[in-house]
Amino acid sequence: MKDGPVDLESAIAAIDLFHHQTVDWPRVQHSAYLIHQHLRYEYPGPIQNLQQRLMILPPLQHGDQRLIDHRLTVTNPSGDTTYCTDAFGNTEITIRVPCVDHAIDFEAWILVERSVAVGPYSLPAYSLTNLQYVSPSRLTQPDETLYEIASQFIASGKQGIELAHQINTWVHQTMSYAHDVTSIHTTATEALALKQGVCQDYAHIMITLCRLCALPARYVSGHLLGEGGTHAWVEALLPVDEDPEVALVVPLDPTHGCPVGINYVTVAVGRDYFDVAPTSGTYCAAYSGQLSARKRVGLTMYKYLDDMLDTE
Repeated sequence: MKDGPVDLESAIAAIDLFHHQTVDWPRVQHSAYLIHQHLRYEYPGPIQNLQQRLMILPPLQHGDQRLIDHRLTVTNPSGDTTYCTDAFGNTEITIRVPCVDHAIDFEAWILVERSVAVGPYSLPAYSLTNLQYVSPSRLTQPDETLYEIASQFIASGKQGIELAHQINTWVHQTMSYAHDVTSIHTTATEALALKQGVCQDYAHIMITLCRLCALPARYVSGHLLGEGGTHAWVEALLPVDEDPEVALVVPLDPTHGCPVGINYVTVAVGRDYFDVAPTSGTYCAAYSGQLSARKRVGLTMYKYLDDMLDTE
């Protein structure tokens, strides 16, 4: 984060936003986004020793996505804020506050950009054998039904990116989107039995099937332009025949049954939702707090390929 005399919040507030519905997204080569998030916790009375974990800041670089700048404000001036990088490369923010009277607010302004010209996203080839992406996690433990479905995918003979797309389409067509039928603790097997859920349930089912089909996969938390809440999708990791030193990252969105485009912003990756929960924490008190959240993702700039060629 850059320090200086400029009031970043005021500067960001003055940025003009475009209507994303009018954009011809397949033609977009370069884009920039403003993310504004406000999180407020309210408590029935005072709490002590709050340790709040926020996973809301995108990494400095994620494929063709780059973090430009950000600002985080906390209403309690006695708080101590630290930034660290977790085992998955995510930026983890921890705020420690000795005492909160009845409420605390966290507000973030984030600017990111994406550029198709950067090319395909790849990781070191050892990611293909990373146990975190090939083994079941708490929310992606398979049952007999998922084993049977995976065996049918394997029997189809499809491999690699074709298989990943097939699983993505199957999850999209099998599930029905529904609020309030699942929770953050719902497993892939439970969501599939219901055949209903939200984006994280779609992602957990797809990840489970990918791993059963020997496709390493990881959970992605982020934003999709035009959607109110945090979104979730999947990154399948595939070997590259022409370059055995790298693994190709293929992002797919089973909720919408499509590849992930330039109108998505990645915040964090992990084995499942628990690794990338936007907010979590602990404190000392005999009562629970109530979270309210607001989020807006706006398009601040976009360029089509022909526009970029005209300026060269």
